[in-house]
Amino acid sequence: MKQYLSFFRIRFQTGLQYRTAAIAGISTQFVWGGMEILMFKAFYEASPGAFPMSFEAVTSYVWLQQAFLALFMPWFWDAEIFKAITDGNISYELCRPAGLYEMWFTKNMAIRLSKAVLRCFPVLIAAVFLPAPYGIMLPGDIQGTVLFLLSMLLAFGVVVAFSMLIYISVFFTISGQGIKMISSCLAEFLSGAVIPLPFMPDGLRQLAGFLPFASMQNAPLRIYSGNIAGAAAWQVIALQLFWLVFMCAAGKLLMHRALKQVVVQGG
Repeated sequence: MKQYLSFFRIRFQTGLQYRTAAIAGISTQFVWGGMEILMFKAFYEASPGAFPMSFEAVTSYVWLQQAFLALFMPWFWDAEIFKAITDGNISYELCRPAGLYEMWFTKNMAIRLSKAVLRCFPVLIAAVFLPAPYGIMLPGDIQGTVLFLLSMLLAFGVVVAFSMLIYISVFFTISGQGIKMISSCLAEFLSGAVIPLPFMPDGLRQLAGFLPFASMQNAPLRIYSGNIAGAAAWQVIALQLFWLVFMCAAGKLLMHRALKQVVVQGG
């Protein structure tokens, strides 16, 4: 465990060095969030009662989505891992006195968390001071806040575990480009990154609710906004925990199979 904590600390501190990129990201996310909210505002003004979430809940959803984009973005990939698999540098990774799955998992967590720490606070502070109903709502109660934080932690783990499955799949393919594109598009749409899941047609929404993508950003953001509360929130958290355990177990099994047949040529 000590080596993984050290590895996490090193990667986290490295990620904190990219402050210029963080400033550019903050500007982009704030503008993008404002555009999304104005778009939703136009729809709500046309038919206020036709939507499954209140406008205030939607604005909170959007601002939290932008603030914690780095934690949940399904299209972020670590190019070093793909390169290590395809060019043979995986042999150096295997020489380290640590489990490869755990090491890559730790690295992904550290990189995403460092990006989020740099970007989330300015976006959240600005959103809090925006006039209602365009800003972010404060949590309704302590229980809701605790459930939100717990769901955020599990959602973060699910995203990283899903990413690990994509990395490992490259051991079995010639190129990872195709699976990266398909998985990114599916995850972004079905996790509520494009539109919140309640806005989808009933059949698609119910199907998406059981998939692992709904256990990503959809779950904590809807819990925070009050769209999911009480017993329903606990059910969502239990589903998140299931997908996290399942995907971690599947990832470790696939990694074990991949390393049994890996071949590195050259010297």
